[in-house]
Amino acid sequence: MDSARIEQVLALGTQHAIVETEGDLAATMATLVAVPVYEFYPVGGVLRGQAAVRRYYEHLMGEFLPRVEESRLVEQWCNEQSLIQEYDVDLRVDGVLEHHRLVGILVIGTDRLEGERIYGSEAALRRMLGDLFDELEPH
Repeated sequence: MDSARIEQVLALGTQHAIVETEGDLAATMATLVAVPVYEFYPVGGVLRGQAAVRRYYEHLMGEFLPRVEESRLVEQWCNEQSLIQEYDVDLRVDGVLEHHRLVGILVIGTDRLEGERIYGSEAALRRMLGDLFDELEPH
């Protein structure tokens, strides 16, 4: 195992998670390659490219994250290619508290994220994607 590479992957993945949670769209997009690929499971849809991923983050930061009452990192794993983070997320939607378990696999290229594979319930993914849910490309 290449410990320097694992530290690099962990640092980039952690930086991405921090700026995403802070709602910093420009800094989040700066962590991505030119043509990122975001895959959503188990629904099986994909977003490709900067424009689609930017729209995803605009919705995530404008609609989803403001509803998060609490987010807890359950566990994380890291290797030379990816950082996997498992979260429990509590959302307040129309006065109702929703609990979701999400897993994100950040896929790391040379020095930026190539994309992400996000696992969650259909309800959670619909909350995260908004109208983009219906625009997901099939795999």
